[in-house]
Amino acid sequence: MIEPVITAWKDRHRSVSGHQGAYDMREIVNAILYQGRTGCQWAYLPHDLPQRSATYYYFAAWRDDGTDQVIHELLRCQVRERARRLEDPTLVVLDTQSVHAAAGVPASTTGHDPAKRVPGRKRGLAVDVLGLVIAVVVLAANTHDNAAGSILLDQVAEHTGGTVRKALVDQGFKNQVVMHGAGPGIDVEIVGRNPQDKGFVPQPKRWRVEQTYGILILHRRLVRDYEHRPSSSASRVYWAMTHVMTRRLTGANAPTGARRRRWQREHPAPARRPGPPARRRPGPDR
Repeated sequence: MIEPVITAWKDRHRSVSGHQGAYDMREIVNAILYQGRTGCQWAYLPHDLPQRSATYYYFAAWRDDGTDQVIHELLRCQVRERARRLEDPTLVVLDTQSVHAAAGVPASTTGHDPAKRVPGRKRGLAVDVLGLVIAVVVLAANTHDNAAGSILLDQVAEHTGGTVRKALVDQGFKNQVVMHGAGPGIDVEIVGRNPQDKGFVPQPKRWRVEQTYGILILHRRLVRDYEHRPSSSASRVYWAMTHVMTRRLTGANAPTGARRRRWQREHPAPARRPGPPARRRPGPDR
């Protein structure tokens, strides 16, 4: 599914000596997806996967030249087409999430979010109504949502070719984002909470971005920000969504109950042989 992109990249980056590499590109992708899903350290990759030096080389190369985003965009368009929608959306939902940073993350790229009391980084997403990621930005946690929203709007306009006409944001974003969205022609609407609602009440369409955050947090590499570079953190989000969309397109995300029932139909249990009659223990005389 993503093999043509990797093959084309490999052809453009041939070795001077003509050496094609000792590892299969599929195994390199498997190693990146495995680390994102399990959250293991580079040194603890399983022995049946490529070495960490080779895996990190391709991860960094694809991060720097945007190949990870090309793969992500290709799969996103396929998922939208399968849902009988246009390749690029007309409405997006913006939101931010503050996550703790690991001990080895440079302090110059982190901050303290006073509202959520989280020291680390702020992860901003722009998603469509299907919950697919359109744009990602990673900043220090003390950065205001307006700055993250402005960067996201610029990325949305660039990635979608100007098809987006409306963006929904929560009350954490202020009028600065609304004015910034007028530049690329995006009408930014601040969705307020109904004061009569009590507890958690999902807001129409805006709950999609919360669902996407919930899906991404299943990838343990994203539970905490372990990356030294913010660009690596953004690349982790793209690879996580690549993993999710690949499973959707291949049908590997069927419900657990349906998979179990299908497996039971394909592998019926053998008939049980009648065993010896159970022996009754003698009871007291009555």
